[in-house]
Amino acid sequence: MRILSLAPTSFFGDYGCHVRILEEARALRALGHEVTIVTYYKGSDVPDVPIIRSAPTPWRSHYEVGSSRHKYAFDVLLTLKLMQVLARQRFDVIHAHLHEGALIGSVVGRLFGVPVAFDYQGSLSDEIVQHNFVRAGSLSHRFFARLERVINRLPRVIFTSTHHAAAQLSAALGNRARVFPLPDGVNTKVFHPRVITPEARAALRAQLGINPNEPVVVFLGLLAAHQGIQHLIEAAAILQQQGVHARWLVMGYPSEAHWRAQAQQAGVGQTMIFTGRVPYADAPRMLALGDIAVAPKRSLTEGSGKLLNYMAMGLPVVAFDTPAQREYLGALGVYAPVGDSAALAHHVAALLAAPEQRRRLGEQLRDLAVRNYSWERAAQVMLKGYCYLLGDRAVLPRDIPCAVISRREDS
Repeated sequence: MRILSLAPTSFFGDYGCHVRILEEARALRALGHEVTIVTYYKGSDVPDVPIIRSAPTPWRSHYEVGSSRHKYAFDVLLTLKLMQVLARQRFDVIHAHLHEGALIGSVVGRLFGVPVAFDYQGSLSDEIVQHNFVRAGSLSHRFFARLERVINRLPRVIFTSTHHAAAQLSAALGNRARVFPLPDGVNTKVFHPRVITPEARAALRAQLGINPNEPVVVFLGLLAAHQGIQHLIEAAAILQQQGVHARWLVMGYPSEAHWRAQAQQAGVGQTMIFTGRVPYADAPRMLALGDIAVAPKRSLTEGSGKLLNYMAMGLPVVAFDTPAQREYLGALGVYAPVGDSAALAHHVAALLAAPEQRRRLGEQLRDLAVRNYSWERAAQVMLKGYCYLLGDRAVLPRDIPCAVISRREDS
C-alpha cells in the first residue's frame, strides 16, 4: 500500500507530535508499506523515511513551533505541494495529521480521488487557546471551534490519540465517520532502563553538574506554557522552601532562555537545569538520568505521548490529572489536580522519600508499556482504518484484500 503522510508542521522536530508521525511511518514501513511524508519546508530529515517539502515563504526564513499566523501561508504552500505530488505519483490513502492536514487533505484528496484518514491529536480550538493564539470565548475562538466541527466531519476515518477523544468524536459524529482509537506507542527496545551503564550515567550527570546521589526529576517535551513549565518552576520553588532537595532536569525547546530566567527569578536557578533541545536519538540516555518524571500538561484534549517514554524507562510519573494522562498511566500514575503546583510538589516530595515505591511503580509502568503500547500494534490499527476506506481497491502484503479485513472488523 502507498501512503502519503501529510504533516502540516516543521517535521522533524524532536517532540511529541513529530515522534508520533515518524514512528507511525516507521511501523507501517516495517510491515512492507510505502510511506512518504509531505511537510513544511523546514525541519530535520530522517534517514529511513522519504520526505517531500513545500516551498519556503519568500519573506520569512524561520518560524516558531506552535500556532502562528504565518502558518496560513505555510498551509497554502503545503496545499500546492500536495497537488503537485498527487499529480505525479499515485497513492492509495492520505494519512492527514492535525486539523490543517485533514482540511487540506480532504479538499485536495477529493480532487484526485484519494481517500483521507485523519490523525486527530487534540482539539484545534483548545490548542490555539493554550498557545495564546486567540483568547478563550472570543469571536476568533468561536470561529475556530466552528471550523473544527466542519473539519471533523470531512474524513470517513479518524484516528485519535486517546480512547477519551474517540468516545467524544464518535458521540458527536455518529455514523459520519469511523473512529479508531490509536494511542501513541513507544519502542521499548530503545527506551529501557538499562540503556546506559551506571558508569556512563554518573559521567553524564557530572557533565550536567549533578552529584552522584542527588535525586533528579526529569521533564522532556516542548517548553510551552500549556505544557506546564511554569508549574514545574513553582513546584521546585515550593520544595526548596520546604527544604526538600532535588535537581530538575528540564529538556526541550523553544524559549529555554525565557524559562531559565523565570527559574532564576523564582530563586531556583541553581536547582533547575534547562538543557535545550534534545535529539530524539539521545532521549533514552537523558531520561535515564532521572529518578522521577513529571507531566504537568494542562490540555484536556491533547494526547501525552511523552508518558510512554517515561513508562518504558521505568520512571514513576507525577502528572496533572487529565483524561489522556490517566488513560496511559491508569492506577499507576501519581496525580495532581490540573494547574495545582503545590500538589505537584507534594507528590514529588512523597516519591522522593519513598525509594521502594518509586522502584515498584517504575517496574509496573515499564511492564504496562511493553504489553500495551508497541508501535507494531498501532500499525495494525492504521491498516484497519485504511481497509475501511479502501474496501477491495488495495491489498495488504501477502495479497490479503482490504475488503476482507474491513468486513472482519465490522462483524
